[in-house]
Amino acid sequence: MVWLWPALLTLLYCLRGIGRPLLWDDELASWNAAARAPGRIFQLLANLDAVTGAYYLLIHYWSEAFGHAPGVLRTPSALAMAGAAALVALIGRRLFGPVAGLVAGLLFALVPAVSRYGQEVRGYAFAVLFAALATLLLLRALDRPTGGRWAAYGAALFATGLFHVLALVLLAPHAAVAGWRWWTGRARGVLVGYPLAAAGALLPLVPLIVLGQRQVARQLGWLARPDLPYVAETMWRGLYGSAWVSLLVAAFAALPLAWPAGRRPAGEIGLVAVLPVPLLWCASQGGTSYFLDRYLLFTLPAWAVLAGAGLAALRPRWLAAAGLAAVLLLGVQDQRDIRQRYSHTRWDGAAAAALIADGYRPGDGVAPLRYGRAVFADVPTALDVYLPERVRLDDVFVTESAADRGDLYPLLTDDPAAALVGVPRVWVVTPGTGDPYAGFDPAEAAALRAAFPKAAVTRLKGVTVTLLER
Repeated sequence: MVWLWPALLTLLYCLRGIGRPLLWDDELASWNAAARAPGRIFQLLANLDAVTGAYYLLIHYWSEAFGHAPGVLRTPSALAMAGAAALVALIGRRLFGPVAGLVAGLLFALVPAVSRYGQEVRGYAFAVLFAALATLLLLRALDRPTGGRWAAYGAALFATGLFHVLALVLLAPHAAVAGWRWWTGRARGVLVGYPLAAAGALLPLVPLIVLGQRQVARQLGWLARPDLPYVAETMWRGLYGSAWVSLLVAAFAALPLAWPAGRRPAGEIGLVAVLPVPLLWCASQGGTSYFLDRYLLFTLPAWAVLAGAGLAALRPRWLAAAGLAAVLLLGVQDQRDIRQRYSHTRWDGAAAAALIADGYRPGDGVAPLRYGRAVFADVPTALDVYLPERVRLDDVFVTESAADRGDLYPLLTDDPAAALVGVPRVWVVTPGTGDPYAGFDPAEAAALRAAFPKAAVTRLKGVTVTLLER
């Protein structure tokens, strides 16, 4: 039962304060997509976010069953992280023994990024879960190669790519581990089983990879090419959710290399932890960058196993408990910070929605700021999430909804003045606390000013809500 306590501790940490932070842009995009009918989701995936489709469908059916409250939407990620913690303990037990497995699982639970992304309406926690499962199943297959074990490994690898295609970079360290085991043991089952399992996982994912590559400019075009200072100064802090915890884990992870009996398993799990980082960094030096701290979360289980093994090898044994206590104490402030109302976003969409709901009249329209004509989903989707069902606002400048277009973004009118005819009042919602029309298309701003001379401006946390009347 070495896996039980890490799983329970991780679940407790992830559920604590899970509904408090406001949804941020990526989570709103998940809700935007998942709230549609399955047919509409597939229509969206043909144009955008194909690589996130499995998660959108999962959240669609979850929310149909349990509701759309932020804490409810985040709960699957909490459950996935708890499962990942259990797998970390099992990997540690297999490689280094039960004490190391327990310490590794508890260490994983205490990493602030585990709680952060265990409270996220995105698929990162599932990528961590299936990456850990694939690593455990690979080790089982290498210890006793059978067809069933290789099939299970291939299925876990397929699920990893389905939820996070970049996590397939794990194939490189997995292949290195399998190759080393074959070279040292000449096990024929490895030489045949690993390539077949990897191919069986990859082939069904080829259409998804091809479609995702076609959409990559829209999804990742905002990412800058990573340089070495970013890796040294920013990436590790983001990966662990804490600069101090990242340093501690790195120090603990180096400890197994000091004991000859632990060098082979430490080298194997070390490859799984380390190798994806330079591989993704090198792949990001071309036209498209794939390098971001949260995109590498699937390496955390391997880092936790390596660090847990180092702690468990220390003597006297109380040093392992002291190491866990140090991670707990140095991560306390970061754990607190990620659970605040404004931890993930600087503007209060819930407060804006509450203000609109209090003053709502049937027939009201809304003009949420979209960042330029390319539009952005955060403001209108936040209003959709937080407004009560009785409030029905007409998005005045939209001529074709995002769902009808099969996109996350709607089609806007070319004639803003005509779109306002017959609308008695309009709520203008603008992130920031300056000019209510700042950031609007000039034609939209001019049409609003001309049609609605009366304006009641209310400034909330990071957002301005303006009620316009004729």
